[in-house]
Amino acid sequence: MIKIETVVVGPLEVNCYIVWDPETKDGIVIDPGAEGKRIQRIIEINGINLKFIVNTHGHVDHIGANKDIKEAFPEAKLTIHEKDLPLLQNALNSFIAPMVGAKASPEPDILLKEGDKISFGNIEFEVINTPGHTPGSICLYTEGIMFTGDTLFAGSVGRVDLPMSEPEKLVPSIKNKILKYPEDTVILPGHGPSSTLGNEKRFNPFIRGSSSLLIW
Repeated sequence: MIKIETVVVGPLEVNCYIVWDPETKDGIVIDPGAEGKRIQRIIEINGINLKFIVNTHGHVDHIGANKDIKEAFPEAKLTIHEKDLPLLQNALNSFIAPMVGAKASPEPDILLKEGDKISFGNIEFEVINTPGHTPGSICLYTEGIMFTGDTLFAGSVGRVDLPMSEPEKLVPSIKNKILKYPEDTVILPGHGPSSTLGNEKRFNPFIRGSSSLLIW
């Protein structure tokens, strides 16, 4: 059993996900990009014991409220992939930082790598490093569900024209790492609606090779 609440935050409409085990009330927050007080209230209303703050990558629209959440829940461990640490540390240099009301992020408690597990209550996520949008972009998988950050969207993919993007790695990350999971896996991306891996495999033009990369 897993509970998921989607909170769309900031002017770039980032999907922040609050995920918890309803039996133990242990939970995590994924990509608190903005509106930290709003995210905090939802966590508190649901009585969640926050264990981790997980950034799928280091762009400012996804980490802008790390500070607020860490201060509200100091026992929660802040995590990001090791290769995106420079992006996290320099996120306020982005021209969009003032737009999203970002605050300088605390240093992470845990630097993630491929194959790590994030466990809370009776739930365990596998960390999948999917470079392309950023070197340290990650997806999080548990049975039937994958949080894909800005790697894979419904009908689209993450843009690769940004500093530290790796254009040549994005589609291979999706095809070789993500699409090996069951087709009925629901994907919950960093922006926009949900989908399934089967739908994206069949209809996503970037995966099928009929569109060039530049979107988010």
